[in-house]
Amino acid sequence: MEFTALELPGAYLIEEESRRDARGDLSRIFCAREFAEHGLESTFVQVNRSRTFRRGTVRGLHYQIPPATEAKLFRCLRGSLLHVMVDMRRGSRSFLRWHAEVLTGDGGRMVYVPRGVAHAMQALEDDVETMYSTTTHYAPEHERGCRYDDPRIGIAWPIAPPQAILSDKDRAFPLLGSDFEGVHP
Repeated sequence: MEFTALELPGAYLIEEESRRDARGDLSRIFCAREFAEHGLESTFVQVNRSRTFRRGTVRGLHYQIPPATEAKLFRCLRGSLLHVMVDMRRGSRSFLRWHAEVLTGDGGRMVYVPRGVAHAMQALEDDVETMYSTTTHYAPEHERGCRYDDPRIGIAWPIAPPQAILSDKDRAFPLLGSDFEGVHP
């Protein structure tokens, strides 16, 4: 696997190294030793799969607060999407900055989202399937989020509102106030 550090501290783009022959190909998508060599958490307690039916749908921006902060390993299995991370960590040098990567089902790319970083995705085509592993169990009482169109963050979505499709929960997340100081991961 090839690890590329991203501009948000602790976030990585991880690319498979595929071995191909006449039968097909094989690639490793996880190795605890390689994760440890890059200082990444590797004990995942939950694996989730989601399917997004319509192009333009946005899921997120989601994160969990202490004591249930979580790191995630996110991968697109089918279709294509824009994966966005926003640094919500108090005191981080990249506080409220965002970073995005296009992920595809056949691209062999994943993103590692560190604790205290919110994430979202936008489907770039119909019928997108994703899988992500988390280091902490889902804890609804510790779940938080912020609006995908928050002007303090200023994400440049490829499919802009009003074409974006959101859940009622994601649409109801508040805008970040000027008093928002971040979270402790």
